[in-house]
Amino acid sequence: ATMPLFVSTVGLSAFLLFLVQPLIAKQILPWFGGSAAVWTTCMVFFQLVLLAGYFYADWVVRRLTPRRQALLHGGLLAVSLLLLPITPSAAFKPDAADNPAGRILLLLTVTIGLPYLMLSTTGPLVQAWFARHFEGTPRLVSVWRLYAWSNAASMAALLLYPPVIEPLASARTQSLAWSLGYAVFALLAAASGWLAARPRPATATSAGHDAAAKLSPDAATGPERPATAAGLGTQLGWLALAGLGSVLLLAVTTHITQNVASVPFLWVLPLSLYLLSFILTFDGRGWYWPRAYPVMVAVLATAMTAGLVWRPNRSWTLDEGWTALLEAGLMHIKLAVPLYAGGLFVLCMFVHGELVARRPAPAQLTRFYLMVSLGGAVGGLLVGIVAPLAFNAYWELPAALLLSMAAVVVLKRRWVRALALVALVLSAWIGWRHVAQVHDDTVEFARDFYGTLRIQRKPAGDDPDALRRMLHGVIAHGEQYRDERRHEPTSYYGPSSGVAQALMALREQSDGPQRVGLIGLGVGTLATYGRAGDTYRFYELAPLVLTMAQRHFTYLRDSAATVQTALGDARLVLEREPAQRFDLLAVDAFSSDSIPVHLITREAMVVYRRHLRDGGVVAIHVSNRYLSLAPVVAAAAAEAGLRAWLIEDAPADDSGLYESDWVLVTANDGLLAALAARGKGSTAAAQRDGRPVRAWTDDFNNLFEVLR
Repeated sequence: ATMPLFVSTVGLSAFLLFLVQPLIAKQILPWFGGSAAVWTTCMVFFQLVLLAGYFYADWVVRRLTPRRQALLHGGLLAVSLLLLPITPSAAFKPDAADNPAGRILLLLTVTIGLPYLMLSTTGPLVQAWFARHFEGTPRLVSVWRLYAWSNAASMAALLLYPPVIEPLASARTQSLAWSLGYAVFALLAAASGWLAARPRPATATSAGHDAAAKLSPDAATGPERPATAAGLGTQLGWLALAGLGSVLLLAVTTHITQNVASVPFLWVLPLSLYLLSFILTFDGRGWYWPRAYPVMVAVLATAMTAGLVWRPNRSWTLDEGWTALLEAGLMHIKLAVPLYAGGLFVLCMFVHGELVARRPAPAQLTRFYLMVSLGGAVGGLLVGIVAPLAFNAYWELPAALLLSMAAVVVLKRRWVRALALVALVLSAWIGWRHVAQVHDDTVEFARDFYGTLRIQRKPAGDDPDALRRMLHGVIAHGEQYRDERRHEPTSYYGPSSGVAQALMALREQSDGPQRVGLIGLGVGTLATYGRAGDTYRFYELAPLVLTMAQRHFTYLRDSAATVQTALGDARLVLEREPAQRFDLLAVDAFSSDSIPVHLITREAMVVYRRHLRDGGVVAIHVSNRYLSLAPVVAAAAAEAGLRAWLIEDAPADDSGLYESDWVLVTANDGLLAALAARGKGSTAAAQRDGRPVRAWTDDFNNLFEVLR
């Protein structure tokens, strides 16, 4: 029963470790505005505590006897049980004057700090106990497979949470179930520590050591290393390889999800492949081929760099062939996703395979895992903190690809090194061309905590500056003509769009000044509908968006209305403001898969209704290629005692306007009757494919239910 105990402890800890991250972040998201900053702050906390857990494991194994290890760890596990269940206290909800990041870190520390630390220590600590328990026996070689097993359990949590766990249970139910699982883990971990503290089995004979060597899990890496302390250079090598893998994961994920296609849950693919590379390399059954993978790295890294240069000039399908692809100058999603996802897997197999090839003796494994964890944290900081400050665009990917080829040059010899060197030089030239090409039609790049914005000039006729567009990855946030048409509404906001129709219908009912609220600024297009005496109040999360809208577009300053702006998460700002008495409140903060769920929940609808005058309208922009959000809005409206009206707009092809879907939420039956008389829209049903859709709340949402 010894082996199953260690395996169960490591597997359950890794599963719970990955599961708690989306679980706890989801619970506090509405409290702090639902912005990307909340997720990022949570990830900083998780990385720091994970690193602390690995440091603790290394210190315990080096400084304490097995008995004292068991006593200390068992005591901490017992104390951590007192913090269950992991339900955040409402006392941590922020006030207007609070620093959100500081309060989030304090909340996480109090709520899950010690349990998460205990989970973080388990991988290296239990492996050290395993190595001690089976020292001198053939089973010792299985110690590295425990790390593969832990990554498999982590991947299981990753793959199960979005499609199974999240849709079937509320956040509170998830917390209770997780807490029960943690209690089981604590018992298993305490039992593992008690077993490791018992006297070790009799020292194996030399024959036993020979058997262990023959059973070494990876013929390419040879038998287990001598138990000599790893030098500083070796430890820095572990850190560098682990850090490169982390940078590759984050850079490729950002490129696929923002510059290729914003498909919901697409981020799961690169993370799963990253974990799979850990599983295969640490499994030790020869999955890593030290002669083949470096060659594949040189080829694929060059292809991935070249893929950055292709530009979307026209649509293209696979059956048109490669000649048409080159003529189109397009890296199609059906090619781009396999290229970058497959390339990431190959590069991570190389990085992690070389990491395993340099692993120490089992006696040094806690220091090894400490440096691996530190490398992952450093990689995350480089991409998450340093890159936004140092770069004005997402240059991390070409930099990471060049570093991968440089690693082959440094670590390999002879013709492989020569091949990698040629690929490195070629990719550097391609990367330089990519940078120059991106700037060809770009007025300005700018980057902040929330992402990269690009102001693009679009040719029209003989005037290269006839139109400018704001882009975040592949998502357009608005555009404006530069000539006499600059006062015309564009993109999703044409006269036949749902939001414009609502404004016109409200004016027909009352010709007085209007108060209009707008969640999501973009380039400020809707301000063009403002009249003298009207007030248009924009709510925008990212200060950079406001700066770019004022610098490169004229909608805000040209509007006849009084234009006001309020920075911060719209829901939080509205919760703190006195009732604004809006005639219309437009909610336009969705961009493909980046759904700010807290803006379309039952609780959000209550906030919106408080800010409407009698007969007012909430217009929610639900245009989306991948998600059908109209039924979700309709369900929330029904629970608030309001009607939901869907207007699907398909402008003429030569109009330059975009197709759009808007849901109007209101108690103004006269306005909806007027729209119906003009043939504009119909009742939005709270159902999908004949099945009712449950209203989303701050405690529950189900993106899978509304996938197109």
